[in-house]
Amino acid sequence: MTDGTKRADVQAGNKVSIVLKQDQRSGKLTEGTVKNILTKSATHPYGIKVRLDNGLVGRVKRIHTTNCGTR
Repeated sequence: MTDGTKRADVQAGNKVSIVLKQDQRSGKLTEGTVKNILTKSATHPYGIKVRLDNGLVGRVKRIHTTNCGTR
């Protein structure tokens, strides 16, 4: 797993864990698949902001690797 602070590491279709705005204080993570990348800059110290397939928006904390040899 990698952290989600670099935009180049985040792609549509990636399985990720994000923190929602309302969960920032607790740090509770929500898992899902990236639909859109919302952050325009190359990096962000708190994580790249994304929209998941289910419509939730948050900042990427972890990118889950797959077994097919890609990140």
